[in-house]
Amino acid sequence: MAENNPYKVEVRHLYKNFGSLEVLKDCNFNVRRGEFICVVGPTGCGKTTFLNLLTCLLEPTSGEILIDGKPANPKKHNLAFVFQEPTAYPWLTVRKNLGYCLSLKHVPKKEIASRVESIAKLMGLSADLDRYPSELSTSTEQKVVIGRAFAMNPDLLLMDEPYGQMDIKTRFYLEDEVVRIWKELNSTVLFITHNIEEAVYLADRILILSQKPASVKEDVTVSLPRPRDINSPEFVRLRSYVTDQIKWW
Repeated sequence: MAENNPYKVEVRHLYKNFGSLEVLKDCNFNVRRGEFICVVGPTGCGKTTFLNLLTCLLEPTSGEILIDGKPANPKKHNLAFVFQEPTAYPWLTVRKNLGYCLSLKHVPKKEIASRVESIAKLMGLSADLDRYPSELSTSTEQKVVIGRAFAMNPDLLLMDEPYGQMDIKTRFYLEDEVVRIWKELNSTVLFITHNIEEAVYLADRILILSQKPASVKEDVTVSLPRPRDINSPEFVRLRSYVTDQIKWW
């Protein structure tokens, strides 16, 4: 870690083309350690491509992605991903699910057991450790997936609309859970969403992407205190402002 570098993630002049199709164009932004960043933009603008580049599932056409001042590399950095659909492994118990990625990294068994117990307690899953995903509600299964990601102590946790298919009550519950765990573990999170209200509710900053070829058109700071009141005048103003920026591009 570069001691004088305040940034966990730095994205510099990032471009991505698929043949003649230009998807991302000159994306630039920084993420400070411990920040919660939400990314919003028009449908089909390239948000998922954006995440796939950050996880190194895709190679950029040009530009660079740095973590702690060094090129992003899954072999050197713990990059964890939470998808829209619950992806708990159905053949494994909650305990085994929470520790699965740690076992792939060859973390010692005692440390895995300790981390699993700790994250289960934080996520409210201690009573479910010996149950299987089929025995859980959808929201509890998604808590398992989120807990599995946090258990990795990731350098960067990437979340791609993890609550998109859930009802409003469940979504707010899980949003509060992930904020609580993020603050407790001091993680760095990059969260993709179509839901502007969700972005204002969760984020320290909101990155607004343009239409394709996408670039970061605006970086909006959200300085509202937590927990946030979705009916407060400033919340409503910010939600309207971000919505208007997307409408016009």
